[in-house]
Amino acid sequence: MPSMRDVVVVGAGPNGLTAAAELARRGMSVEVFEARETVGGGARTEELTLPGFRHDPCAAAHPLGVGSPAFRNMPLGDYGLTWVHPDIPMAHPLPGGRAAVLARSVGETAASLGPRDAGAYRRLVAPYLGRWRELSADFLTVPWDGMRRSPVTLARFGLAGVQPVSLLARRFRDDPARALMYGMAAHAITPPSTPVTGGMALVFALAGHEVGWPFARGGSQAIADALTGYLRDLGGVVHTGVEVRRLDELPPALAYVFDTSPTAMARIAGLGRAFDSFRYGAAVFKVDYALDGPVPWESPQARRAGTVHIGPSSGEIGTALRAAAARGRAPEVPFLITTQPTLFDPSRAPEGKHVLWAYAHVPNGWDGDLTDAIERQIERFAPGFRDLVLARAVAGPRELARRNANYVGGDIACGAFSGLQAMFRPRPALRPYATSHPAVFLCSSAAWPGPGVHGMSGHNAAKAVWRHLRRVAAAA
Repeated sequence: MPSMRDVVVVGAGPNGLTAAAELARRGMSVEVFEARETVGGGARTEELTLPGFRHDPCAAAHPLGVGSPAFRNMPLGDYGLTWVHPDIPMAHPLPGGRAAVLARSVGETAASLGPRDAGAYRRLVAPYLGRWRELSADFLTVPWDGMRRSPVTLARFGLAGVQPVSLLARRFRDDPARALMYGMAAHAITPPSTPVTGGMALVFALAGHEVGWPFARGGSQAIADALTGYLRDLGGVVHTGVEVRRLDELPPALAYVFDTSPTAMARIAGLGRAFDSFRYGAAVFKVDYALDGPVPWESPQARRAGTVHIGPSSGEIGTALRAAAARGRAPEVPFLITTQPTLFDPSRAPEGKHVLWAYAHVPNGWDGDLTDAIERQIERFAPGFRDLVLARAVAGPRELARRNANYVGGDIACGAFSGLQAMFRPRPALRPYATSHPAVFLCSSAAWPGPGVHGMSGHNAAKAVWRHLRRVAAAA
């Protein structure tokens, strides 16, 4: 008879690897099974265009990674993870060569918004500055699970953060500040009228000031590789190239933890229609570029930024996001999130060459081609960009879902950020990582706190598994 493991993890993305490492660190026997030939999930790095050009197929900049309580408590630097910080975390170009910026300095950020909104921005972020450690530990863990480290500050943050960004941004008089906030909230891939998008914008703003928006040196794969190295040194075993279709294909274990979509977990674990009501959200259309030189941004600030948001007004951003949330046509003028890591990490491309990562939001499952619209949008703020393109790798929703089964219909957030799902992922429950099967748990970004390469869904799920196994041991 095969020996009994304590825990088997399905999926070697950042959350699955984090959950595995957390449990192995507690002395449990852990095995991980990954369908792809390499670990990584949403944190991979591949030569998608030309030899020597290293692209991140999904996540690229990592404000929540460098600021993650889970990662902070692991010696990932000993396993090759180094953070590279751009001069400016994020720039938001405006017409005429100007830009609003999210800088490490609150003063520089406020000044970029213009004299009428500088004070309002300072007042918005002032209550939370210098408190990232306790705040991040509070809002990245399940709100009702245990005592909060800073309950008064968290409550104040919650009053602002529960608002839709369209309401939060009304405290600004001019559009550059509103566009900056809309752009940060757009990482939730939902219209600006959605509740809690104000909190998304605030989290990204605070991260920019407190911990930055860095890249992993060499690419996002370095995060997954560091987690894997640490896990193996703890005694964990990682198998790649093993697609799991049924629970009985796995070794016997006391607990099974899934870094997958809820619907895939239900299918594999035989949970029936338990997650049929789980909703997937808008998708993305992504293009990775190999370039003959740096992007020729008109804005000097954009030339120094790691991440560049392209949408010159809050109105234009809102229109694009609403179109993406609808079922049907993609936005004619898309809002873009781009990153340019080789400005700060030249190891990612041959000498003198660069990579650019760009995506727009489109309806779930959309099968059109948005490449031309994306490039027209970049050219608005970087004339001559197309002349630098050596090669491009295009991935619409179907290709993204083929690369990563968790991205159902091209939804890289692994679930719609709207309605109850914005706060109760994957569904309202006292124990959001548990399922109707007592030994099956969910640890992917479909569970709280949601998308991002921060490992906190895995960290929180590991805590739930550990508590469950303690109860099992006590009852034995």
